[in-house]
Amino acid sequence: MPAKLELMNARGTRDTLPAEQIVKEKIAAVLKETFELYGFSPLETPILERYDILSAKYAGGEEILKETFRLHDQGKRELGLRYDLTVPLARVIGMNPQLKMPFKRYAMGYVFRDGPVSLARYRQFTQCDIDIVGSRAMAADAECITIAHDAFRNLGFDALIRISSRKLLSDIMEKAGIPQSRREGAILSIDKLERFGKGTVEKELEEKGISKEAAAGIFSIIGQSGSNAEKLAAIVKEIGESEGSRELKDLMELLDALKISYDFDPSLARGLSYYTGTIFEAFLKESKVKSAVCSGGRWDNLIGEFLGRGDFPAVGLSFGLDRIFDACMEKKKDTPKTVTQLYLIPIGNQKDAYPIARQLREKGIKTEMDLNQRGVTKNLKYASSLGIPFVAFAGEDELRQKKLKLRNMMSGAEELLLVQDIIRKLKS
Repeated sequence: MPAKLELMNARGTRDTLPAEQIVKEKIAAVLKETFELYGFSPLETPILERYDILSAKYAGGEEILKETFRLHDQGKRELGLRYDLTVPLARVIGMNPQLKMPFKRYAMGYVFRDGPVSLARYRQFTQCDIDIVGSRAMAADAECITIAHDAFRNLGFDALIRISSRKLLSDIMEKAGIPQSRREGAILSIDKLERFGKGTVEKELEEKGISKEAAAGIFSIIGQSGSNAEKLAAIVKEIGESEGSRELKDLMELLDALKISYDFDPSLARGLSYYTGTIFEAFLKESKVKSAVCSGGRWDNLIGEFLGRGDFPAVGLSFGLDRIFDACMEKKKDTPKTVTQLYLIPIGNQKDAYPIARQLREKGIKTEMDLNQRGVTKNLKYASSLGIPFVAFAGEDELRQKKLKLRNMMSGAEELLLVQDIIRKLKS
């Protein structure tokens, strides 16, 4: 006798049952509506990519390649599951030179990373991205950050948005005496300061060949206090004015004019090596979800490096739908288990109820009908268990009058109504 199959999810993945998926799709709808208000159009790319695309020099870098799922097809071609939606976008731009710039797109889809699993960290998760390709203006960066602010407000969250600059961090590394060959590694270590603390980062920097004196110099420069403008001014005083500091100053002035709240954190670096300028992250202020729920930045080199030609400045932002969902579920005690608005119960001849169900659906009423002829009591229990707000009885007496008996499942109130009156009531 064969062994019983153990039914369980692959580690780092999960099923989303209807009650949860309804919430998830509402989040996605809010994000989509916010994106489209700013003129972004949808784009879809395959989950599978050629591995040479995912591992290209200016793609995600060594850190993310360690977490990339790799596989081969039957033709022995090396493939990978996409780890973000940005690298596929770069490929699309390169393959479609006819696209008009600036190109503003949004994309929503699964991405995969074979990393550690913990609260709000999964191996398959959904990203919702926006990107603007073809603009170097800080107005594009400000627009992305403003969209993050608006999206979280529309979802009912208070978010903390942190900003920084890869260029500024590189300037800080230069001032601290870090050689060019070690700056990228040092920047990735500094990015861990908020999560793991100074001691852990100091040890990691030492392991990467950074002297204690150089590390102390980095911490001294990035450890400024005061307002956002004061922190930037103090850093400029230490290292001198640079392109990175000027860009940040322009961005801050735009955000201040838009009354967007943010925090300048010079230790913020983001883990992906394709970021070239401004970078940003968002965290929810009152949630058990402590990881970033939104992140992004400027990636000016990736597309041009793919093509080996051209100038394609770009900036974008990615929302972690699964983390936002986890935060939403903290707040929601009762979630709908179905999208059904009305449950139709035929009493007697079931065939007579089909045209009524069709009429309701044609008018946009989400209608479910009893298919198993289970009787009134069982049907009411079924509708109640799913939280369906209205039930309609289609018995011989009701159908003779061309009416239905409508029951409000919350109050228990019943009334005999024409189908068109039911439609009006449910649409109001």
